[in-house]
Amino acid sequence: MRRRAPTLEDVAREAGVSRATVSRVVNGIRNVDPEIREVVRRAVERTGYAPNRAARSLVTRRAETVALVVSGAGDTSDAGQNAFAARVFTDPFFGRVVGGVVGFLRPRSMHPVLMFAESPEAREEVLTYLRQGRADGALVVSTRADDPLPALLADARLPAVLFARPARPVPLSYVDLAHRDGARLAAEHLLARGCRRLATISGPLDVPASQERLAGFRDTLARHGHAYVPLAEGGFTLDSGIAAMSDLLDRHPDTDGVFAANDLMAQGACQVLRERGRRVPEDTAVVGFDDSGVALACRPRLTTVRQPVEEMATEMARLLDEHIHGARTGATAVVFEPELVVRESA
Repeated sequence: MRRRAPTLEDVAREAGVSRATVSRVVNGIRNVDPEIREVVRRAVERTGYAPNRAARSLVTRRAETVALVVSGAGDTSDAGQNAFAARVFTDPFFGRVVGGVVGFLRPRSMHPVLMFAESPEAREEVLTYLRQGRADGALVVSTRADDPLPALLADARLPAVLFARPARPVPLSYVDLAHRDGARLAAEHLLARGCRRLATISGPLDVPASQERLAGFRDTLARHGHAYVPLAEGGFTLDSGIAAMSDLLDRHPDTDGVFAANDLMAQGACQVLRERGRRVPEDTAVVGFDDSGVALACRPRLTTVRQPVEEMATEMARLLDEHIHGARTGATAVVFEPELVVRESA
């Protein structure tokens, strides 16, 4: 005979509180004493009670779902969209974002829905999804400076938080990194090693983070008398790092220090240097950016600027939760500080 599923009344009896109190705790209503909330939480664990999500949504008028939107791919062809999706699932950066978001949402019984917004039709689908209440808000990771989605979300007054400062100001909250300061750390470290013929592999120059990292690196070197810094533009991918490093060595074969704007491109740079008979770091030192898993997988292991992506994604989700619940009404910015992590490549 199948065992009866635990009910709110069962939890209330176990906790020694009213059914209404259990309902408030289970539905995330915040005007409950923390000690009582903990008593109810333990009673839920002991009884094995599982809330009915449909019933809970009727009470809270929330979907308990947020849209995790990757936006701005640009290429609207089928092949382009498929390539973009494949990159999202293989890029360590996006995996770290998801990890931070899920780590915040899971204990709150909230769930992310991954959506792509690489075309006008896809952007409209995101807006419709949110307007219909199928998600309580959006966490947006944009890959292009001219991405129109942030402005569309702001105009529609939909709860949304961005990962990274938007290129065009919009009244939406965002989290970001002090990218110029990170690039400064990289430049100062290479100079302290004695590197004098420095070059850089930037990210896509239409992306604000790439622009900031490039500006920070150049500004720091200019303060130390370096009027010209050779540049090769990459695309934040391993292959683009390989191509960029090859180009730099062809044009400037005496390069003795390289700053790559992410770890994947730095890994590609190290590969090319080895193939050209260059020792890293003895002949050419390399510094990356992000401190992703790639930094540890690279040979030699990368010296890199740490971007705390998981913590930034967690903060992004926390801000959205505050907007959804009305605890925060105005747009706010949270800017994290970078940190230099020294390993064997520089």
